[in-house]
Amino acid sequence: MTIKCKKCSTPSIIYQPYSGLHLCEKHFYEDLERKAKLTLRQRYPIKKNDVIAVALSGGKDSSVALLLMHKIFGNRPDIRIVAITIDEGIAGYRDESIARAKELTERLGVEHIVKSFRDEYGKTMDDITSEKKLLENHFGDDKKELGACSYCGVLRKKILNVVARDIGATKLVIGHNLDDEAQTVMLNHFRGDVERMVRFSAASELDGFIVRVKPLRKVPEKEIALYAYLHDLPMELTSCPHSFGALRKEVRRMLNGFEVNHPGTKYSLVRGFDNMVPLLAAGLEVSDIRNCEICGEPCNDSICQACKMLEKSI
Repeated sequence: MTIKCKKCSTPSIIYQPYSGLHLCEKHFYEDLERKAKLTLRQRYPIKKNDVIAVALSGGKDSSVALLLMHKIFGNRPDIRIVAITIDEGIAGYRDESIARAKELTERLGVEHIVKSFRDEYGKTMDDITSEKKLLENHFGDDKKELGACSYCGVLRKKILNVVARDIGATKLVIGHNLDDEAQTVMLNHFRGDVERMVRFSAASELDGFIVRVKPLRKVPEKEIALYAYLHDLPMELTSCPHSFGALRKEVRRMLNGFEVNHPGTKYSLVRGFDNMVPLLAAGLEVSDIRNCEICGEPCNDSICQACKMLEKSI
């Protein structure tokens, strides 16, 4: 028996347990794009003459984020869109994803910049993981070494911010989806780091930091994957070889289980977090922004986290 779209008589291609809707391809596109546009309008309004940098890894999330930015703003002559790809130097993984990223930017006619860990730090992510055994630091215990994902994330974010600032970007779009946001909320709770919670939610510019825009933060990962597939986007689907054992994977499995049994759990978690953050921020004295004594980049300590990590990896 064919199930019809809730909004028309066309056969549906997806069922959303959290909304109870069956949607056809046309209305699925409209639903996803509506969520992204609403998020942009409410949290990250795009202004005249904005320069939008898009962090493009070559995976499904960042590829869909770039496609949406191009669809929504690509015809505006006052808006410049630039894709930025970071080559961490991960053999058998990053080369393929960079190729997919280049293919997409060429298809869309979007300017594309590629920067590498080797050029910026003098070493690749493979070098860092082979120099020293890295243990997962789940709860900030200084006696333990940070895991590979922690190193990679911090070092990548630093380059993205530097490149975005250098090209005059006013917004830095990242492809975090609903699943990513819900997982990060739980991880911040596990760490008990209230200041990190407030910084994570920031939607305004801080000195030296480009505003991070998350148009997909209210879109489930599975829906992004379907949207990318239906648009035949070139994207790399293999997993990073250094990601095994990360705490995020455990949180991911836990939240997916809750979502199956209680549809809408991830939305509720993110919505509750959004409502809670203003209350936390009002009673929290956030660290002042200063310049790193080693690299000069903005941070909330005398030495930025990236430089601290690079010293540990020597």
